Amino acid sequence: VIIPAFAVGRTQELLYFLNKIEDERGLNMPVYVDSPLASRATEVFRRHPEAYDEESRRLVEEPGGIFDFARVRYTASADESRALNEKRGIVIISASGMAEAGRIRHHLKHNLWRPEAHVVIVGFQAQHTLGRRLLEGAESVRIFGDELAVQAHIHELSGLSAHADQEQLVNW
Repeated sequence: VIIPAFAVGRTQELLYFLNKIEDERGLNMPVYVDSPLASRATEVFRRHPEAYDEESRRLVEEPGGIFDFARVRYTASADESRALNEKRGIVIISASGMAEAGRIRHHLKHNLWRPEAHVVIVGFQAQHTLGRRLLEGAESVRIFGDELAVQAHIHELSGLSAHADQEQLVNW
């Protein structure tokens, strides 16, 4: 499962939900946060519990909290990132959220052609971005000069997008 996610805010929100799934349903897949920026941002979230209300502070500070549950791992080096493409049965959260740059493009290149792979889009995708093309059902995409058949299952979790919808904009 590959999840292109924004490094600040969205990745941490995903960790919250994946931690909840692990607690309630027994997540049986390692989760890798493969973004140096997301890892550093998560450390800032972890180091500042004073910014949270009481319930959120507990979720962050308790052993195995939302950023440190049993199955989550943070990659640091490019070698660790590359090694993820040899693994199966894992979740990779990687930046960028619209799949336009960063390590996520490598993970997509190595997995979009696999029919057993799943890509979960969790945020707004601007026109002409790779993320938008995947959502619109592109049969093939070009990544790093290679044309790749899209055989992976593409899913959208639009409820996680931070962008206002028409009603919210009119009310504002």
